[in-house]
Amino acid sequence: MNSAKCLLYDRTFKGLLTCIFVAFDEKLEVNNILAPGIHKTDIFAENIEVITDETKAKRVWHGFQKFANHRSQNAVYYAYLSELPKIELDILRYFQHTFKTKANIHGDFTNKHVLKIAQTAKKVGREQHRMEAFVRFQLTKDKIYFANIEPDFNVLPLIEKHFTSRYSDQQWIIYDLKRKFGLYYDLQKAQIIQINFSKNLSLSEEKTRIFDTSEIEFQKLWKKYFEATTIESRINTRLHLQHVPKRYWRYLSEKNPLHK
Repeated sequence: MNSAKCLLYDRTFKGLLTCIFVAFDEKLEVNNILAPGIHKTDIFAENIEVITDETKAKRVWHGFQKFANHRSQNAVYYAYLSELPKIELDILRYFQHTFKTKANIHGDFTNKHVLKIAQTAKKVGREQHRMEAFVRFQLTKDKIYFANIEPDFNVLPLIEKHFTSRYSDQQWIIYDLKRKFGLYYDLQKAQIIQINFSKNLSLSEEKTRIFDTSEIEFQKLWKKYFEATTIESRINTRLHLQHVPKRYWRYLSEKNPLHK
Protein backbone atom coordinates (compact mmCIF):
# COMPACT_ATOMS: atom_id res chain seq x y z
CA MET A 1 0.00 0.00 0.00
CA ASN A 2 1.37 3.38 -1.02
CA SER A 3 1.85 5.97 1.71
CA ALA A 4 0.25 9.39 1.38
CA LYS A 5 2.33 12.04 -0.34
CA CYS A 6 2.61 15.78 0.19
CA LEU A 7 3.73 17.56 -2.98
CA LEU A 8 5.82 20.72 -2.63
CA TYR A 9 5.71 23.24 -5.46
CA ASP A 10 6.84 26.80 -6.23
CA ARG A 11 3.33 28.32 -5.86
CA THR A 12 3.03 29.07 -9.59
CA PHE A 13 0.04 27.87 -11.61
CA LYS A 14 2.33 25.90 -13.93
CA GLY A 15 3.93 24.38 -10.86
CA LEU A 16 0.51 23.28 -9.61
CA LEU A 17 -0.32 21.74 -13.00
CA THR A 18 3.02 19.91 -12.88
CA CYS A 19 2.02 18.49 -9.50
CA ILE A 20 -1.22 17.23 -11.01
CA PHE A 21 0.73 15.60 -13.85
CA VAL A 22 3.07 13.87 -11.37
CA ALA A 23 0.12 12.69 -9.25
CA PHE A 24 -1.48 11.03 -12.30
CA ASP A 25 1.70 9.78 -13.93
CA GLU A 26 3.06 8.14 -10.79
CA LYS A 27 -0.37 7.15 -9.44
CA LEU A 28 0.31 8.89 -6.16
CA GLU A 29 -2.03 9.09 -3.22
CA VAL A 30 -1.77 12.83 -2.55
CA ASN A 31 -3.17 14.30 0.63
CA ASN A 32 -1.79 17.83 0.24
CA ILE A 33 0.00 20.20 -2.11
CA LEU A 34 1.97 22.98 -0.45
CA ALA A 35 4.44 25.74 -1.16
CA PRO A 36 7.80 25.25 0.64
CA GLY A 37 7.82 26.71 4.14
CA ILE A 38 4.13 26.08 4.83
CA HIS A 39 3.51 23.72 7.73
CA LYS A 40 1.96 20.44 6.61
CA THR A 41 -0.98 18.99 8.52
CA ASP A 42 -0.12 15.29 8.16
CA ILE A 43 3.24 14.52 9.75
CA PHE A 44 3.21 10.99 8.36
CA ALA A 45 2.96 12.06 4.70
CA GLU A 46 6.11 11.84 2.61
CA ASN A 47 7.26 15.12 1.11
CA ILE A 48 8.00 15.16 -2.62
CA GLU A 49 9.44 18.29 -4.21
CA VAL A 50 8.01 18.84 -7.68
CA ILE A 51 10.03 20.96 -10.13
CA THR A 52 7.89 23.03 -12.47
CA ASP A 53 7.89 21.61 -15.98
CA GLU A 54 6.14 23.69 -18.63
CA THR A 55 5.70 20.73 -21.00
CA LYS A 56 3.99 18.62 -18.32
CA ALA A 57 1.87 21.58 -17.24
CA LYS A 58 0.66 22.13 -20.83
CA ARG A 59 -0.20 18.44 -21.24
CA VAL A 60 -2.39 18.54 -18.14
CA TRP A 61 -4.10 21.79 -19.13
CA HIS A 62 -4.74 20.68 -22.72
CA GLY A 63 -6.17 17.41 -21.45
CA PHE A 64 -8.41 19.34 -19.06
CA GLN A 65 -9.62 21.63 -21.85
CA LYS A 66 -10.95 18.62 -23.79
CA PHE A 67 -13.69 18.24 -21.18
CA ALA A 68 -13.88 21.52 -19.27
CA ASN A 69 -15.67 24.54 -20.69
CA HIS A 70 -14.47 28.14 -20.35
CA ARG A 71 -16.31 28.69 -17.06
CA SER A 72 -14.78 25.59 -15.55
CA GLN A 73 -11.28 26.62 -16.64
CA ASN A 74 -11.75 30.11 -15.18
CA ALA A 75 -13.10 28.68 -11.94
CA VAL A 76 -9.96 26.58 -11.45
CA TYR A 77 -7.62 29.50 -12.16
CA TYR A 78 -9.58 31.92 -9.97
CA ALA A 79 -9.62 29.38 -7.14
CA TYR A 80 -5.84 28.99 -7.45
CA LEU A 81 -5.45 32.78 -7.09
CA SER A 82 -7.38 32.68 -3.82
CA GLU A 83 -4.32 31.23 -2.04
CA LEU A 84 -6.65 29.62 0.49
CA PRO A 85 -5.29 26.73 2.58
CA LYS A 86 -5.63 23.33 0.81
CA ILE A 87 -7.19 24.91 -2.30
CA GLU A 88 -4.50 23.13 -4.36
CA LEU A 89 -5.82 19.79 -3.15
CA ASP A 90 -9.36 20.81 -4.10
CA ILE A 91 -8.07 21.68 -7.58
CA LEU A 92 -6.36 18.28 -7.86
CA ARG A 93 -9.63 16.56 -6.90
CA TYR A 94 -11.44 18.73 -9.46
CA PHE A 95 -9.09 17.49 -12.19
CA GLN A 96 -9.39 13.90 -11.01
CA HIS A 97 -13.19 14.10 -11.11
CA THR A 98 -13.09 15.68 -14.58
CA PHE A 99 -10.80 13.02 -16.04
CA LYS A 100 -12.77 10.23 -14.37
CA THR A 101 -16.15 11.38 -15.73
CA LYS A 102 -14.66 12.65 -19.03
CA ALA A 103 -17.16 15.49 -18.95
CA ASN A 104 -17.48 19.10 -17.89
CA ILE A 105 -18.25 19.02 -14.16
CA HIS A 106 -18.91 22.72 -13.58
CA GLY A 107 -22.19 22.86 -11.68
CA ASP A 108 -21.93 19.37 -10.21
CA PHE A 109 -22.30 20.67 -6.66
CA THR A 110 -22.96 17.22 -5.23
CA ASN A 111 -19.18 16.94 -5.32
CA LYS A 112 -17.74 18.96 -2.41
CA HIS A 113 -14.58 19.87 -4.32
CA VAL A 114 -16.53 21.23 -7.31
CA LEU A 115 -18.67 23.25 -4.91
CA LYS A 116 -15.60 24.61 -3.10
CA ILE A 117 -13.95 25.64 -6.38
CA ALA A 118 -17.12 27.40 -7.58
CA GLN A 119 -17.64 29.25 -4.29
CA THR A 120 -14.01 30.30 -4.09
CA ALA A 121 -13.91 31.47 -7.71
CA LYS A 122 -16.98 33.62 -7.06
CA LYS A 123 -15.27 35.31 -4.09
CA VAL A 124 -12.13 35.98 -6.14
CA GLY A 125 -14.21 37.39 -9.00
CA ARG A 126 -15.99 39.71 -6.59
CA GLU A 127 -12.64 40.93 -5.25
CA GLN A 128 -11.41 41.48 -8.82
CA HIS A 129 -14.34 43.75 -9.69
CA ARG A 130 -13.99 45.71 -6.47
CA MET A 131 -10.31 46.31 -7.13
CA GLU A 132 -11.15 47.53 -10.62
CA ALA A 133 -13.68 49.93 -9.12
CA PHE A 134 -11.79 51.18 -6.06
CA VAL A 135 -8.16 51.48 -7.20
CA ARG A 136 -7.10 55.14 -7.10
CA PHE A 137 -3.91 56.35 -8.80
CA GLN A 138 -1.66 59.08 -7.47
CA LEU A 139 0.90 60.92 -9.58
CA THR A 140 4.52 60.41 -8.50
CA LYS A 141 7.38 62.85 -8.97
CA ASP A 142 8.54 60.62 -11.85
CA LYS A 143 5.18 61.31 -13.57
CA ILE A 144 4.07 57.72 -13.18
CA TYR A 145 0.62 57.03 -11.76
CA PHE A 146 0.89 54.79 -8.72
CA ALA A 147 -1.67 52.79 -6.75
CA ASN A 148 -1.12 50.36 -3.91
CA ILE A 149 -3.52 47.54 -3.06
CA GLU A 150 -3.76 44.81 -0.41
CA PRO A 151 -6.52 42.50 -1.67
CA ASP A 152 -7.63 39.39 0.18
CA PHE A 153 -6.84 37.33 -2.92
CA ASN A 154 -4.12 37.57 -5.58
CA VAL A 155 -6.23 39.41 -8.17
CA LEU A 156 -3.43 41.45 -9.75
CA PRO A 157 -3.16 39.05 -12.75
CA LEU A 158 -6.94 39.41 -13.26
CA ILE A 159 -7.13 43.22 -13.27
CA GLU A 160 -4.23 43.76 -15.68
CA LYS A 161 -6.43 43.69 -18.81
CA HIS A 162 -8.89 46.21 -17.36
CA PHE A 163 -6.23 48.80 -16.53
CA THR A 164 -4.07 48.37 -19.64
CA SER A 165 -7.22 48.97 -21.70
CA ARG A 166 -8.62 51.85 -19.66
CA TYR A 167 -5.34 53.67 -18.98
CA SER A 168 -3.38 52.80 -22.11
CA ASP A 169 -2.15 56.41 -22.55
CA GLN A 170 -0.50 56.63 -19.12
CA GLN A 171 2.43 55.01 -17.37
CA TRP A 172 1.22 53.39 -14.19
CA ILE A 173 2.10 50.99 -11.41
CA ILE A 174 -0.33 48.94 -9.36
CA TYR A 175 1.53 47.41 -6.42
CA ASP A 176 0.31 44.65 -4.13
CA LEU A 177 1.86 45.49 -0.75
CA LYS A 178 0.68 42.22 0.76
CA ARG A 179 2.39 40.02 -1.86
CA LYS A 180 5.29 42.38 -2.59
CA PHE A 181 4.99 42.55 -6.37
CA GLY A 182 3.28 44.82 -8.84
CA LEU A 183 2.48 45.62 -12.46
CA TYR A 184 4.25 48.41 -14.33
CA TYR A 185 2.70 49.61 -17.60
CA ASP A 186 5.15 51.51 -19.85
CA LEU A 187 2.64 52.54 -22.57
CA GLN A 188 3.39 49.34 -24.47
CA LYS A 189 2.91 46.41 -22.11
CA ALA A 190 2.58 45.54 -18.44
CA GLN A 191 5.37 43.70 -16.66
CA ILE A 192 5.87 42.34 -13.15
CA ILE A 193 8.09 44.42 -10.86
CA GLN A 194 9.22 44.41 -7.23
CA ILE A 195 9.92 47.53 -5.17
CA ASN A 196 11.66 47.84 -1.82
CA PHE A 197 9.88 50.58 0.11
CA SER A 198 12.06 52.17 2.78
CA LYS A 199 9.08 53.25 4.90
CA ASN A 200 5.36 52.88 5.29
CA LEU A 201 3.52 54.44 2.33
CA SER A 202 0.80 55.65 4.66
CA LEU A 203 3.20 58.01 6.41
CA SER A 204 2.86 61.63 5.34
CA GLU A 205 6.63 62.16 5.00
CA GLU A 206 6.88 59.14 2.69
CA LYS A 207 4.03 60.47 0.57
CA THR A 208 5.81 63.83 0.28
CA ARG A 209 9.00 62.09 -0.85
CA ILE A 210 7.31 59.97 -3.52
CA PHE A 211 4.27 61.84 -4.81
CA ASP A 212 4.07 65.04 -6.83
CA THR A 213 3.13 68.14 -4.83
CA SER A 214 0.17 68.86 -7.11
CA GLU A 215 -1.15 65.35 -6.48
CA ILE A 216 -1.04 65.77 -2.71
CA GLU A 217 -2.86 69.11 -2.95
CA PHE A 218 -5.45 67.62 -5.29
CA GLN A 219 -6.14 64.79 -2.82
CA LYS A 220 -6.71 67.32 -0.05
CA LEU A 221 -8.99 69.41 -2.27
CA TRP A 222 -11.02 66.36 -3.31
CA LYS A 223 -11.52 65.33 0.32
CA LYS A 224 -12.75 68.82 1.22
CA TYR A 225 -15.12 68.83 -1.75
CA PHE A 226 -16.52 65.43 -0.75
CA GLU A 227 -17.09 66.61 2.82
CA ALA A 228 -18.73 69.84 1.66
CA THR A 229 -21.17 68.11 -0.71
CA THR A 230 -22.19 65.31 1.66
CA ILE A 231 -25.69 65.74 3.06
CA GLU A 232 -25.59 64.07 6.45
CA SER A 233 -29.38 63.65 6.71
CA ARG A 234 -29.35 61.51 3.57
CA ILE A 235 -26.51 59.21 4.59
CA ASN A 236 -27.59 55.54 4.55
CA THR A 237 -24.67 53.88 6.32
CA ARG A 238 -25.97 50.35 5.90
CA LEU A 239 -26.49 50.72 2.14
CA HIS A 240 -23.18 52.53 1.77
CA LEU A 241 -21.25 49.73 3.51
CA GLN A 242 -23.01 47.18 1.32
CA HIS A 243 -21.66 48.82 -1.85
CA VAL A 244 -18.35 50.10 -0.44
CA PRO A 245 -17.16 47.79 2.39
CA LYS A 246 -15.04 49.52 5.01
CA ARG A 247 -11.91 47.55 4.17
CA TYR A 248 -11.80 49.34 0.78
CA TRP A 249 -11.96 52.84 2.26
CA ARG A 250 -8.17 53.07 2.47
CA TYR A 251 -8.06 53.27 -1.35
CA LEU A 252 -10.43 56.25 -1.51
CA SER A 253 -9.15 59.78 -1.00
CA GLU A 254 -12.46 60.98 0.41
CA LYS A 255 -12.38 58.25 3.07
CA ASN A 256 -8.72 58.37 3.98
CA PRO A 257 -8.05 60.43 7.12
CA LEU A 258 -4.44 60.89 6.06
CA HIS A 259 -5.49 63.17 3.19
CA LYS A 260 -5.87 66.37 5.22
